[in-house]
Amino acid sequence: MIDYIKGEIAELTPTSVTVETGGIGYLIHISLNTYTALSGQKSTKLFISEIIREDAHNLFGFYDKYERELFLLLISVSGIGANTARMILSSLNPQELVAVITSGNVDALKSVKGIGLKTAQRVIIDLKDKVKAEGVELNSLLASTVNPAGEEATAALVMLGFPQQASQKVVSKILKDSPESTVEEIIKTSLKML
Repeated sequence: MIDYIKGEIAELTPTSVTVETGGIGYLIHISLNTYTALSGQKSTKLFISEIIREDAHNLFGFYDKYERELFLLLISVSGIGANTARMILSSLNPQELVAVITSGNVDALKSVKGIGLKTAQRVIIDLKDKVKAEGVELNSLLASTVNPAGEEATAALVMLGFPQQASQKVVSKILKDSPESTVEEIIKTSLKML
């Protein structure tokens, strides 16, 4: 499985980007949020979700892990495919989407092209608890993705055998208390807490 692709931006449109790395150009489908983040850049690192079907092998790319996590949650809902999930993430930024789901705002989801009343209700019912409980909580994921030291520390803890979710929560708590911590400090403190 591909976790991320890093390389030069060969072509960028509001719905896709071609990233060239190692002499290969990867066509990656993106949301408008990712498009906005990539505008004006020459190179990028996109977090990837591979959708492999009998008739297609598609790559969906996200500027940060948090947006990818929301994409994966959305496609886990019955009736929501990859393109519909991308449409939702193009219409609402990740923070707005989490707010819409946790507040149960069906009308905001219905405003997205291709989402009807039943689908909007299903998204809210299926994801309300997951968005709150599964470590997909806004602050924890944003803290570790905004701070590269946090991301590195989380990866190190996972390699040491600790669960990803627990590692992310501990690292975010440490970064919340002392945002200037180095990778080493974060790991040492985390080991005491895990």
